[in-house]
Amino acid sequence: MEVKLFNSLTNQLETFKPIKPGEVSMYCCGPTVYGDAHVGNIRPAIVFDTLRRFFEAIGYDVKFVSNFTDVDDKIIKKALDEGVSESVITERYIAAYKDVLTKLNIKPHYENPRVTQYMDSIISYIKDLIDEGAAYEIDGDVFFRISSIKDYGELSNIKKDDLVVGARIEENSKKESPLDFVLWKKTDVGIKWDSPWGKGRPGWHTECCVMIDSIFDGKIDIHGGGFDLKFPHHENEIAQAKAHDHSKLANIWMHNGFVNFGNEKMSKSLGNVVLAKDAIAKYGGNVMRLLILSTHYRAPVSFTEESVISIKNELDKIQKVYNQLAVKLQFAHADLNSKDIRIEKFLSSLADDLNTSNALADLFEMVKQGNVELRKNPADIKQIESIWASLNEMLDILGIKLDYPILTKELEEIYSQYLKFKAEKNFEESDKLRDVLLNAHII
Repeated sequence: MEVKLFNSLTNQLETFKPIKPGEVSMYCCGPTVYGDAHVGNIRPAIVFDTLRRFFEAIGYDVKFVSNFTDVDDKIIKKALDEGVSESVITERYIAAYKDVLTKLNIKPHYENPRVTQYMDSIISYIKDLIDEGAAYEIDGDVFFRISSIKDYGELSNIKKDDLVVGARIEENSKKESPLDFVLWKKTDVGIKWDSPWGKGRPGWHTECCVMIDSIFDGKIDIHGGGFDLKFPHHENEIAQAKAHDHSKLANIWMHNGFVNFGNEKMSKSLGNVVLAKDAIAKYGGNVMRLLILSTHYRAPVSFTEESVISIKNELDKIQKVYNQLAVKLQFAHADLNSKDIRIEKFLSSLADDLNTSNALADLFEMVKQGNVELRKNPADIKQIESIWASLNEMLDILGIKLDYPILTKELEEIYSQYLKFKAEKNFEESDKLRDVLLNAHII
């Protein structure tokens, strides 16, 4: 199947061609673990998990890596405020984030590297950049020399001259250019490591380059993250990869849009965040996942009470038909593990730049077909088997995990009696059994 993805680097749809046949290498920038994730933070986790599931469904072996940034000024500040080590802070929020991912039905990643695990490699990488003339050291700080590479700003479509004009006067005036960015920061505060330039810690932008090099041994197929990472983070990753490896780190760069709270981007700096764990506790992981996937990944998602309730109602419709299909198949002693899957249109929607909104329309069309078949008397069990199998495959690719009622022998007898009373128009008796079946989610 031909897959087309929008490449942020070239600003166009491109046919996906893996570096290694049958394999996909993916990396998505993970969280800086100094606090609980908010709803906006979980969008890339859901988007790229869905992309991974889609690739696997069409036969690819996917190696999907997402990191934890466990070295950062905000982590150090929080540790100092609480009088604990940085590792206490990072372990707390890594555990909290993993719990959120589990509740969102995110598949386990190939690896979840941490910056602190790669410090020797980061120091070696920075030393290589100095040796290449792409970086320089002044008084224990190391900076990347932007002038050492061509086309800086090509990912974000920002020109160097415009950046220079707009550059703010910084406290650190030692840099050759206001655009040069920190690779190694000399520090006396918080966690630090020995290096050829003295004690310090790395800048933010080098870590992903090093982890990608270390885990994948070279350029990868897809590098993902939120739109806000295009500049400066991903732009600076590309700059370092050009200088270090003469590559652009990834063949395709993908960026998801923001989650808006009302009309504003959800952001800790704006103080309008809803924590992911609170939203999941209130609405459920399936609802939050479906909300994110209801909009194309490059467009903004609106998080409001109204939008969430609307999604919950849609999920309830899916669940109702899903339950009825499961009961019908169990009552007929049919195959709940049928492989008669017919989801070509659904897969084609996802192959078109991961168009989940169109894929959901295909899912609801399958739900509608299920409703039609359930009303037939007698039922076409083979057709219901196929719809059930197809629906399960669609839901699995979208990462929506639904349970269905198990029809025990006792419930089967009650269900049979209920149908008999209904057919006889004995509504008084059928209504008594109806309440039992409703409580068991059989009808």
